Amino acid sequence: MTVTVRIPTILRSYTAGASEVNVEAVQGNLADVLVALESQAPGISGRILDDEGHLRRFVNIFIDDEDVRYLNGLETEIPERTVISVIPAVAGG
Repeated sequence: MTVTVRIPTILRSYTAGASEVNVEAVQGNLADVLVALESQAPGISGRILDDEGHLRRFVNIFIDDEDVRYLNGLETEIPERTVISVIPAVAGG
């Protein structure tokens, strides 16, 4: 299964500057895609997941415009050719 992961500017140092990475995942959920992404871009999952393996509080992941927090989180099934966007939260005042 191949999916496209859109990488925000702040994490592109892990992907050699690439704004999108095509990821081949063995299974079909978001957790599996992130494992496959980590194998292609070592260190990136530590910026997306916390020490307990949960999505970091200030990182949002969208699957075709749907926030995974309102779906099944890391267990959300990912269809073939899905576009996944990693978006860091922006604070301001």
